[in-house]
Amino acid sequence: MLNNYQPKPEHKFTFGLWTVGNRGADPFGTQVREKKTPVELVELLAEVGAYGVNFHDNDLVPIDATASERNQIVSDFKKACSNNGIKVPMATVNLFYEPVFRDGAFTANDARVRHYAIQKTMRAMELGAEFGAEIFVLWGGREGVETDACRRPDEAIKRLREAINYLCEYNIAQNFGYKFAMEAKPNEPRADIYMPTTTAYMAFIETLDHKEMVGVNPEVAHEQMPGLSMYHAVAQAWEAGKLFHIDLNDQYPGRYDQDLRFGSVSVKQMFWMVKFLEDVGYEGMRHFDAHAYRTEDYEGVKDFARGCMRTYLILKEKGERWNADSEIQAILAEIEETNKGSLGSFENLLATEFDRHELASKGLQYERLDQLTMDVIFGVR
Repeated sequence: MLNNYQPKPEHKFTFGLWTVGNRGADPFGTQVREKKTPVELVELLAEVGAYGVNFHDNDLVPIDATASERNQIVSDFKKACSNNGIKVPMATVNLFYEPVFRDGAFTANDARVRHYAIQKTMRAMELGAEFGAEIFVLWGGREGVETDACRRPDEAIKRLREAINYLCEYNIAQNFGYKFAMEAKPNEPRADIYMPTTTAYMAFIETLDHKEMVGVNPEVAHEQMPGLSMYHAVAQAWEAGKLFHIDLNDQYPGRYDQDLRFGSVSVKQMFWMVKFLEDVGYEGMRHFDAHAYRTEDYEGVKDFARGCMRTYLILKEKGERWNADSEIQAILAEIEETNKGSLGSFENLLATEFDRHELASKGLQYERLDQLTMDVIFGVR
């Protein structure tokens, strides 16, 4: 069966340099894997069959690199991508690692920090544009607080709006053609992050000067940390025309941000999400923002990357099987039959007599439908 789930370019599977390059450090232990260069990581991704690679600015170019060092790194990386047939569909910026961002980046109290953060983002946009990236993701990992005594949240939102509006204008002025994708997270590394959910960002986007240029980048772990549904967040973003990018991994609800291998925990949720993406014809990247267990060497990292893509393709096939199942479709046809009818005029609706007891008298077969779904997922149907 393995050969049926091999990644192909049309699947658009991408990984970040920070994902396969993750060295396994955590707050309680140091790195367990040696550092690999960006070129080596591109070669690894080509070996496992990925379509593309994404990067933060400093994943590729160290923050203190000289101009000549930068140019050499960029030249070597371009050559590696070209030689290995690897695309760069998305770029982003690191506004969370350096001590200067300890109070936030776009929302920091110090205007000089805010301006530096915007400048750093502009330069990251320039870097991504050199590789033809079309999506620019913004994750405000430090845009939050431990104590609300330091600033009012509404003031932080105004600062964030000013920054995004400015970057949109720069995008237009430079003719980069980016679409910005905002990535939400409820907490960690801050106690509270200002834009905690995908839907919070969708409301914020409506207040921007160039809202057509800005969408969202939902992430499985970030939605499921507080027990929310990634599937619902993705569907709402799609319905609003704002699903510009997506981060796939997995997560136990209520835990710290785990970035587990895609589909390794919440199989049923990921089934619905993959089925939705395929059913509606989502044409964007399937980006895996996850990393291998700390137990692994780089052969294990390859197993991790292959596993992410394989699980997606398995769930894609399960979705096709669900859509073709005659009993499932018969139940759905009954459901759809009840969906017919329009509201009509106020007068007609108010004159209509409804028998609420009759409406509530029939079982809806959802238990059967759910078990049939499980049978498909388990591979017994």
